[in-house]
Amino acid sequence: MQNPLPLLEIQQLSVNYGGIQALQAIDIVIYPGEVITLIGANGAGKSTTLRAISRIVNVRSGQILYNGQDITRCLAHEVVQMGIAHSPEGRRVLARQTVLDNLELGAYSRPDRLGIKADIEQQFLTFPRLAERRNQLAGTLSGGEQQMLAIARALMSRPKLLLLDEPSLGLAPAIVREIFSIIQNLHATGVTILLVEQNANLALQHANRGYVLEAGRITLAGEAAKLMDDERVKQAYLG
Repeated sequence: MQNPLPLLEIQQLSVNYGGIQALQAIDIVIYPGEVITLIGANGAGKSTTLRAISRIVNVRSGQILYNGQDITRCLAHEVVQMGIAHSPEGRRVLARQTVLDNLELGAYSRPDRLGIKADIEQQFLTFPRLAERRNQLAGTLSGGEQQMLAIARALMSRPKLLLLDEPSLGLAPAIVREIFSIIQNLHATGVTILLVEQNANLALQHANRGYVLEAGRITLAGEAAKLMDDERVKQAYLG
């Protein structure tokens, strides 16, 4: 049975970049254990939504509630400590640091050294390629390996909510399948996921529900299977 208390609730959220309104009074609800996807064209406001949740960009109006607590004015590191982790678009790994260094930095807010060590080994079990390259500089990894590292680094803070921004971007189809298999496995362990993904078909196949963003507004929302059958979604995003 679905938990009636949302893990994350976005209420009438608006974000401006200078004079440009990037998000216009959007509402999103995410329950524990769900995979929710945001789909839409480039520039629709998907990445901005994630950046607002993780407090990288300022909110003009509206509220972000996490576990019932208003986090709209929190700082980015406070949000991480509360249990929200962000794997950003473009990976953003620390190129001149090793794989191991990147993982340790993902746990910067945690004081439990033994727990961190155990979690690093867990990431190496989840991502065997990273284990093979633990002492390699992150900048020398392939695109797929960097994406795996970005996700593993985010998981090092032990998040209850994982924000994934374009995990398949620029990757070969075989690597994309591998990444989405990992996302499926993470979901099975109980991690709640908010997924931004250019490949709408793939995103909806792996999500419980979805929201369609167009020019900063949510124009459609519903169960992923129903959105896949919606003619407007088919024409605009599923080709």
